[in-house]
Amino acid sequence: MNFSEAIGSHPNAPNPFGVHLTAVDEQTDDGVPHRLLKEGVSQPTGFAAVMRQWMITHHASPEMLERDRLRIEATIRLGFGKPPNQVGRFPKNPNTKKGNWAEILLAEYLGSSCNANVPVYRLHYNPNVDQSMKGDDVLAFDLDSKPVRILVGEAKFRSTPSKKVVEDIVDALTRSHRVGIPVSLQFVADRLFERGHADLGKKVERCSLLFALGQLRLDYVGLLVSDVDAPVHVRRNAKVSMHRLAILSLALDDPEGMVSTCYRGLENQP
Repeated sequence: MNFSEAIGSHPNAPNPFGVHLTAVDEQTDDGVPHRLLKEGVSQPTGFAAVMRQWMITHHASPEMLERDRLRIEATIRLGFGKPPNQVGRFPKNPNTKKGNWAEILLAEYLGSSCNANVPVYRLHYNPNVDQSMKGDDVLAFDLDSKPVRILVGEAKFRSTPSKKVVEDIVDALTRSHRVGIPVSLQFVADRLFERGHADLGKKVERCSLLFALGQLRLDYVGLLVSDVDAPVHVRRNAKVSMHRLAILSLALDDPEGMVSTCYRGLENQP
């Protein structure tokens, strides 16, 4: 299996990934499909601007932001002014910021590179925005394919890459594969039912039956976001552990700076 068989080709412009990132497909030393992503010739600020919009979308719905706006306006009318960080939709913990950034990028990439949909933004339901959520980092669905397909994603951000983080990504996806049906599947279905999307919720829920019948395809995609040495560590340390596993690496010149730029001012939303 090559990377395109797992999640399709790298998006072309005008898709933001095609505009701001370049891609090279290869195999790791142990034969795992590996796509190397890196910043293109466009300015990093352009990619940061795109990521900021995705981060808002993944952390808070328009309805959440509108309620926050009305609450802040009421506070101001009462003469208390706008309290700093009242909303609390975005994390302040540095590690959570980085983890969320990588997770959001992977979700958007899977949605762009293949015919898959991320129907629920799970960060909307995080009861503590400064802690990472449990469960699958990303679940993307191609409910119209034959067979129906789910992509299970595991994303990690490291300022400096290492053998261990690559092994952690592969181990997490291997554990998910051993469990069988993705642990967050019912969470996604329940959220769809709650939002009134019963037809889509039923299709997602039916994936459990398709799995039992052997009619569900599961693909596993890992992402390492780090510095320019990220692809080297993925190439050396991503080992074949199962069928239909692929790894993405995103090499950034200044990974810490990119995340800081993307989060700057988001706590003042809306």
